[in-house]
Amino acid sequence: MSKRDYYEVLGVARDAGDEEIKRAYRKLAFEHHPDRNPEDPEAEASFKEAAEAYEVLRDPHKRARYDQFGHEGLGANGFSGFSSSDDIFGAFSDIFGEFFGFAGARRSANRPQPGADLRYNLTVSFRDAARGAEVNLKLPMEVVCPECKGSGADPAHPPETCRQCGGTGHVQQAQGFFRISVTCPSCRGHGKLITHPCAKCHGLGRVKKAKDLKVNIPAGVDDNSRLRLRGEGEPGINGGPPGDLYVIISVEPDKNFRRQGQNLVVGAEIGFVDAALGCRIEVPTLDDPVTLDIPKGTHSGEVFRLRGMGLPHLGSPHKGDLLVGVTVRTPTRLTKRQEELLREFAALEEHKPMEKVKRLFKKTKDKVMGE
Repeated sequence: MSKRDYYEVLGVARDAGDEEIKRAYRKLAFEHHPDRNPEDPEAEASFKEAAEAYEVLRDPHKRARYDQFGHEGLGANGFSGFSSSDDIFGAFSDIFGEFFGFAGARRSANRPQPGADLRYNLTVSFRDAARGAEVNLKLPMEVVCPECKGSGADPAHPPETCRQCGGTGHVQQAQGFFRISVTCPSCRGHGKLITHPCAKCHGLGRVKKAKDLKVNIPAGVDDNSRLRLRGEGEPGINGGPPGDLYVIISVEPDKNFRRQGQNLVVGAEIGFVDAALGCRIEVPTLDDPVTLDIPKGTHSGEVFRLRGMGLPHLGSPHKGDLLVGVTVRTPTRLTKRQEELLREFAALEEHKPMEKVKRLFKKTKDKVMGE
């Protein structure tokens, strides 16, 4: 069955503003609310349809994709509607709070909830980031209490079922023609009461503990990279899954190398005589130094590429290159004899253009004379 146009569902024009869309949804939600139509399955379907339309049209990014591609364009955003009315009440608790004076009353405090994600800032050396390393971390965090297994109750006195709500975590209240489900004031939505709190965690179900973790730093990791360790965050609530740990990498600078993507950049200084005549120099790498041949006539600022001597690409056997930037050093303290030699050299350089002209003139003359 094809879905109706969302603008048609809410009864608004395609250029409707945010407030108009919200008012239209509020009216439909009130009209098709399940508590107002307990025996009408079509009303619940309309309730969900209106919520789905509002969820898309209230979000600028989802609305733009819908306007351009229709329902098919929402697949990339991972939105496929709501599975139940409870999900709708949770998503739009602010709107339903306007109706009934409370927010999210249908959401049970006793349902499993995932644990919180944690962040850890880790500083590593340039060499460890380049080669990869295993780092031991000691993280202060809350873990499930080993004494009560997270229940918060003394093991000899397990939690008792709440008498006021019968263990459901919520009670019914009448407001006009509605029967509203609200959080039980006695057990606060948990459905159970702890009469004898656990002595170790004082009824919290968690204790603080330093947790030891080994983190593998992949070779070639860059500054501000984020490593995700699934399930290493805080424990879940009411049996929910634990959160994740995010390790944010900071890479210390290196005295020799500068990073350029997966390439390494290193500087090398040579004398002007070596630059003119050519030479052989030793270049540092991440491992042992290597020898690089500098050709004759090298200018300051030239870059030589040593392939495969850079940083590894993450998840790949390939490596970047080592880029050697040459700086030609000009001498500043010359002896008298060195100055004489340089002046002789400069004088020879001045005669070179005239000698070339003379050779060219003689070559042309010989050609004309037929010699």
